[in-house]
Amino acid sequence: MALQSTTRSRLIIPALAPVYTSGHEIVETILRVAAGALLVTHGFGKITNPFGAVGMVESLGFYPGVFWSPLLSATEFFGGILVTIGLFTRPASFAAMIVLLVTVYFHGIAQNQGLAGAEKSILWAAIFLFFALRGGNSHSVDARLDRTL
Repeated sequence: MALQSTTRSRLIIPALAPVYTSGHEIVETILRVAAGALLVTHGFGKITNPFGAVGMVESLGFYPGVFWSPLLSATEFFGGILVTIGLFTRPASFAAMIVLLVTVYFHGIAQNQGLAGAEKSILWAAIFLFFALRGGNSHSVDARLDRTL
């Protein structure tokens, strides 16, 4: 363990150490805001027509589609807003991760696109897994309220 910590502390450009140590939280915030905002953008079309995906969700085995389609719409649109502002970050990110894991199945298996079709969803699911476990940082509404799940 000592070898690992010694190796980590040896930077090629030691003068950049303050940048690395001070920048991680703002970069994490940028990633959270970008992921949430893109989820909102993706969900906007669905929230304007919440029953538009009834056939698609039923084709994946989610019955009744009139229940799952609006839930999908709300998860993407409102969940994206929550992740963006950092309110209920963990549950909103967890819900988004579940939606994205379903899209991994949809593109990768149901539509037989394999990894090429599922890779973006895998990446997005991993990002939302990170925030489901990590939560919002000090630049979130959760932190301002001094509450987190």
